[in-house]
Parts: sequence; structure tokens; C-alpha cells
Amino acid sequence: MKKVSFLLILGLIVLALTGCGPQAADDGNSITIGLQAEPTSLDPAQITDYNSSRAAMEMYDSLVRFKNGGTELEPGLATEWEVSEDGLEYTFKLRQGVTFHDGTTFDADAVKFNIDRQIDPDHEYHDTGDFAYADFTFGTVADVIVVDQETVKIVLTEPFAPFLGNMAMHSAAMISPKAIKDHGKDISLNPVGTGPFKFASWEPGVEVILEKYDDCWRGAPKIDKLIFRPIVEDQTRITELEAGNIDFIVGILPDDLQRLKDNDDLLVVEQAGMHTWYLSLNCQKAPFDDVRVRQAANYAINKKAIVDNILKGTGVLAKNLLPPVIWSYTDDLQDYSYNPEKARELLKEAGYEDGITIDFHVPKSGSGMQQPVTMATAIQSDLEAVGIKTNIKQLEWGYYLDESMKPVETNEFVMHELSWMGDNGDPDNFLYILLSGDQWPDAGFNDAFYRNTAVDRLLNKARTSSDLEERTDLYVQAQKQIAADSPLIVVDHETQIVAMKKKIKGFELHPTGVFRFDTVTIE
Repeated sequence: MKKVSFLLILGLIVLALTGCGPQAADDGNSITIGLQAEPTSLDPAQITDYNSSRAAMEMYDSLVRFKNGGTELEPGLATEWEVSEDGLEYTFKLRQGVTFHDGTTFDADAVKFNIDRQIDPDHEYHDTGDFAYADFTFGTVADVIVVDQETVKIVLTEPFAPFLGNMAMHSAAMISPKAIKDHGKDISLNPVGTGPFKFASWEPGVEVILEKYDDCWRGAPKIDKLIFRPIVEDQTRITELEAGNIDFIVGILPDDLQRLKDNDDLLVVEQAGMHTWYLSLNCQKAPFDDVRVRQAANYAINKKAIVDNILKGTGVLAKNLLPPVIWSYTDDLQDYSYNPEKARELLKEAGYEDGITIDFHVPKSGSGMQQPVTMATAIQSDLEAVGIKTNIKQLEWGYYLDESMKPVETNEFVMHELSWMGDNGDPDNFLYILLSGDQWPDAGFNDAFYRNTAVDRLLNKARTSSDLEERTDLYVQAQKQIAADSPLIVVDHETQIVAMKKKIKGFELHPTGVFRFDTVTIE
């Protein structure tokens, strides 16, 4: 899933971190944001990580959008919509007078182009990107019909309960067809949307700059410029904020949180998010092709100690892949509280009483990854205590994502760290996309290569039902079986935390983790 040239990016990141590039925030009406890593793409159809979505999504709109503060839907580029009684046809009335940043008109043809580009392998511009979310977002789309320039009809192959929510996700955002035709595979470096900010520049490893779009249909933003800078080292990011060189940061170290809260010049904003941090175990490779070994590893890790001693209030202990804020969540499932003796028993049953040695892949940083190296070191110690020796292999974030999402035949990861932030507030966005047997890379994000036919039946039935009570029951059953199979080791649900200068007024966190600056002002 290569979005841009990572060799170029990774080389320039070093320069950015060692003093090259801009060192001070603009003095004018702008906000400089310190990200945890370099964005991997600015094309919404190709985005797969926090840093990219945070840097890119203020340039884009979708047909429907999530309201501020939650995942309830409201009109976006569509002013209204109708769903047929059989749940197979969604007809959208489009907002008139909307233009892309390049001056071209947003209309029904643009909607069809954007969706067909991702799902039709014969589309002339299908080769302009790698669309990791296409199957998840549009997998049930049979056809996109231009009724007239103000109306578009999307026909599904089967009823799909989360479809409207998916249409508010980044993968369903509208990008200028003309820009794609003009730039082809370089569209990520030349993005054009309809949102409140437009692309100005991207200097890999240094910064992405967006400028306000005066003709935005939502009204021009109050901020003239947004500057996103990748600052991989957590302490450096905090130091830059305290020194006044940047205005806003993510990825705050737990030991520094209280100090930032006590700083009269800063504001810390927190919110429970739709986030889970976990270890992915390759169910198709030894030793984790044996459920007993997966369970043993789960029992071996003192997850509460990680949350209490490393994360220190920046996350809450997880028992389930699904965060508690998502409907259908249950904690009535197999408990993997710290139990090293149980872990040793299971390893002995599986024939590994003499121990195991595996590679443990870890990103050096990355969106939503909290403290990946520190957490990995604690996990390494716990596993070794029961007989599972790990060789930690650290990789840069962009390359790490590519390697983790290789198909099973070429994927070398046996155990690795990842995290997931929900996109639409629906359990399908966690359970199906991460654990369905139909979602193995590169068709989806099930990089544990887990497959259980009973779970697949539950997840498929749940996503086609329109009965909320039935869907809830199906998801509860699936969560229990998944926990028993232990393809993932869930550690915590991260609390969304950002720190900013108090001059920034009106900023609110969103459960999806995407930043919204369109109504923010500077005092």
C-alpha cells in the first residue's frame, strides 16, 4: 500500500528531526500542528492512518458527514437521501454551486468517478492508487447511476446496514476528477477537494501546508493556514510546543501530561475515543497457528501494568477489541488477566515446554501507536518469563504499514503491534474489517490472517440486517468467539489527548480522531 516514495520521506524525516526545515510557527493567523509521523498519502481514497487523515481531511467533503462530537450523520455534499424499502438503492440529492479547489464543478459525474475509480478494475484511473478501504466501504456497490447532474443513485448487491455511515468515511470523500486525470499516480502530491482548506505544499519530512478556501460551500474558515509537521520523537514534539515553535500536538507522553495541564499558556483536551491498541498474531504461521499458543501469549502479558505504569492515565485497560463506546460492546467474554502459570501450562500442552523464539515487529512511531517501543519492551519481558523469547525489530512507520499488510504468502510478520481507530461508530468497522476471513490483506486489514467460519457467518449476517437488536446479538456472539480464539492481544483503549496554545479557540475532538479546524479561531 505505497502512497508516496517512502525512501524519500524516511530520508527527509531525519533532516526534519535534526534541525533542518522550519523551526518556528508562523506569526500570523495560522496553526502549526506537530504530528507523530509523516503522512503516507493526501488522497482520501488511499489513506490508512491517523497522520494522513489529520493532515488531509480538512481538504475534503463526502456526501454525508458526522456531526461534531459524534457519529450521528448530517448532510454534506448531499442535501438529502432516500433508501429503497429493500435496502438496495440509495438516492442522493446533491448540493448545488459546489466547486472543487481547482474551479471544476462538483456533480453526479464526480461522485460516480470517485467510486468507480476505486471499485472498477477496468476504470481508466483505477491504477492511480492503492485503495485499501475500497472493499470495506464500497464492497456491496453494484452500480453508481447518474440520474441527472443533481442526483446520483447507488445500487447495492445486498442490504448493508453500515452503508450510510461508511459514506461519511475518508474513503468516500470526493476528490476532483480533473486533478486525478491531470496528475494520475501523483494525485497524493497534488490533492484537490471541496473542503474548507486547500492544498498549498508538501515538503516530505518537513511539512504539509493547507490554506483556507474562500469559496467553500460551508463558508470560509477563520484560520488562514494549517501547517502539519512530522515530529517523530515524542519529547521533541512536547519541547517544541513549550518553546512556542508549534501550536498544537498529539501523542503526549504520560509523564508530561500533568505538566502540560499546569501550564497556564496551554490547554489540554481529552476525550474517550474509538481506539484499541493490540498485538496481531499471525494465525497461519507457527507457533500462533495453535490457539493454545495465542492464548498463552495473552495470559503472559501484564496488560494492567502497561496501562498503569507506562500509559499512566492516557489509556484504559482493554478486554475486547471493540471499545466500550461502540454499541454492542460486551465484556462478558474470556478473561485474559495476567496469569503466567496458565501461560506456561498452555505452552506445555502445545508442545513448547522448551520455549519459543520469534521475531516481534514494532514501529518506531506511528499514528495511534502510543509508546510502541516502550510497550514492546515490557511485553518482551513478560513473554520471555513464560518461555516465549522475542527479537524486537523496529521499522519506520510507512514501511512498517506496507510490510504488515502484505498478503499471507509474502507476509513475514509473526507478531506485531498495531492500533485501530473506528471510522463510523459501527461494530462492523472493527469486527468485520479486522477479523473477517474475507478481509485478509490485501483485500482488507485482517493482518492476523484469522478465519473462523462461524464468526464469518455472524459478521456477514450482522452487516446485512436492518434490525438493531438482531445485529447487537450477532456481534455479542462474534465477540465471545473471537476472544476465545485470541487472534489479537488487546491492551488498551487510548484516550484522545491533544495539547494546544490557549490562543486556539473552539477546537473540539471528534470520536473518529480526525481534526476539524473549519470553525476554530485564534484569539
